Amino acid sequence: MSEQRTLLCDTAQAVFAEAATAGLAPIEAAGFAQLLIAESNGGFGGDWGDVFAVLRIAGAKVPHLPVGELIIGGEISQPIGAFIRVAQAAGAMDAALAMSIDYTNTRQQFGKPLSKFQAVQQVLAVFATEAAAVNVAGAAAAAALDRANGDVDAALFEIAAAKLRTNQAIGQATAIAHQVHGAIGFTKDYDLHKLTGPLLNWRSDYGNDTHWAAVLGGIAAKLGGAGLWAEITRRG
Repeated sequence: MSEQRTLLCDTAQAVFAEAATAGLAPIEAAGFAQLLIAESNGGFGGDWGDVFAVLRIAGAKVPHLPVGELIIGGEISQPIGAFIRVAQAAGAMDAALAMSIDYTNTRQQFGKPLSKFQAVQQVLAVFATEAAAVNVAGAAAAAALDRANGDVDAALFEIAAAKLRTNQAIGQATAIAHQVHGAIGFTKDYDLHKLTGPLLNWRSDYGNDTHWAAVLGGIAAKLGGAGLWAEITRRG
């Protein structure tokens, strides 16, 4: 991670912690709406990798706030909206995984922590795999947007793959998170539902599984077998 991005993320952590109770005002005051605007025009001069990094933090800290829409500004196209939700979901899933690991390390059953039971370890390993897949897919979509200078059509393959993979991961991740927490995960005073609720809603935002599967399938069918492999290796 570059020094500039590290500084940006440190700022986001502090600002979003305040925004969790104060709303969008601290985020607006901090200038996150200028993130993608060139420095020559008075902005931060960030790239899509920066946007992904910031939105991951937003997904973990303030999943209820439209931070992505604030950063992008104006009318949000469906692919860019899908990218926003992937980035937010990556952060929210990481946060829910951390909560699940912490809970199973401290909650005891039959005289030992839940994390010592093999069945719990196995489902948390699945959770970690799903969260990692979303992070990698989202980072690939951000890299594609940067290579294409923000041209959505040129990055559509990666965006479609990332949103579809994220939608699929959310189902498993939220189920496991609540499975290991039990009833406490649904209570008002416990924060897990503040992550899993938005995650489940984000599955259908800016295109559901059916939509993005059709987009990705259409691209693959148009390329054909040999063309698809050549395109994947070229982009990779």
